[in-house]
Amino acid sequence: MIYRIFPPEEIVEAEVCVPLSKSVSARALIMQSVSGGKVEAGEPASCTDIDVLRRALSGSAQGTVDIADSGTALRFLTAFFAATPSSDIELTGSERLCQRPIGALVEALTAMGASIEYLGAHGCAPLRIHGRKLKGGVVTVDSTVSSQIISALMMMAPAMEQPLQIRFAGEPVSLSYIRLTAGMMEQAGVECDITPEGVSVSSGAYQPCRLESEADWSAAASWYEAVAVTSGFITVKGLTPCSAQPDAAAAEIFGRLGVTTDFDETPGSAELAGSPDVSPRLNIDLSNNPDLTPALAVTCSLIGVPFRFTGLSTLPTKECDRIAVLASELRKIGVETESGADMLSWNGRRMPIAEMPSFDPHGDHRMAMAFAFTGAYLPGIEIRDAEVVSKSYPEFWDELRRSGFRLEDVALQPAEDSET
Repeated sequence: MIYRIFPPEEIVEAEVCVPLSKSVSARALIMQSVSGGKVEAGEPASCTDIDVLRRALSGSAQGTVDIADSGTALRFLTAFFAATPSSDIELTGSERLCQRPIGALVEALTAMGASIEYLGAHGCAPLRIHGRKLKGGVVTVDSTVSSQIISALMMMAPAMEQPLQIRFAGEPVSLSYIRLTAGMMEQAGVECDITPEGVSVSSGAYQPCRLESEADWSAAASWYEAVAVTSGFITVKGLTPCSAQPDAAAAEIFGRLGVTTDFDETPGSAELAGSPDVSPRLNIDLSNNPDLTPALAVTCSLIGVPFRFTGLSTLPTKECDRIAVLASELRKIGVETESGADMLSWNGRRMPIAEMPSFDPHGDHRMAMAFAFTGAYLPGIEIRDAEVVSKSYPEFWDELRRSGFRLEDVALQPAEDSET
């Protein structure tokens, strides 16, 4: 599917919905399964990542489990099946998923007694997992790869024989997501102590509780971008200021890019409005909020704010290499960036462009959403592979239409007459 995007004819003034949090839903579903239903997961997010996780947890723990391209499911289910004695499964997925690193988690689980075999390249899926009771205890984990590795181990701790103590090997990435996991576990009666050296999880089973769903702040970043580039007014339903989601930092960060946020506590919504108060430059460490990078990079490029983002070490192993793809796709709008292993920057200078951009999100939902708003500046830009947004935000294109943007499905457009 290819969409051609045109800007609103009037100032944007809209009310939009964002999906429920993928991060919260995934953790709640795992904890529900580990606890045997004592922990109740609230209404889950409706997206492909959560759909594959739910199917895997509700189906037989035998045979092949295909999780498509869900990195969250890969990490959480590897730990879940490894610590579930009845499991005997092959965990596999898309070609890209089978390139994403899982070795640090497998090593940690194996050290605690897990039986896991690589069926392809070492350190990657597909995996053959024979579940068994894990001993727990002290384990050292490479914490520089993904916070989901730490979270996966933490959530399985109540099913282990001994209290779990995770020692960090290296500076942990996305520590805020580890804190999110700890906070949800503590709601269910399992204490977690996070220090610079690691995480200690108390002994004892999960206690009955209900983990309520909440709106997804990662998805809300799209509407902050919309307001920043159109100077419009958008009400995002469901957002609250007290969220533990790391991407709730979008309110403060986009505040530097001319977006004000007013929360209406009673119905639970955030009113976003454009403001002329824009920082001349944005230098920021995004190690706790790497998923905000695409929306921030495109926003800064469109409104002319030079930037330097650091703390991006996890981005090359996401759905695509987000640093490399941002650099290549931003070049299509005349923005020449500099990049490194964990850095992306732009000095504010623009290059001329020779043709209308057609953006390739490289299979990445956040890339498709971030580049959609370039249509506000260059009417008629194209987003290829537009259906990838279903991974986290299936209603995104419908909401974009409701906000005033016009979308044309290229496949439905009549072909131009040609000479024979």
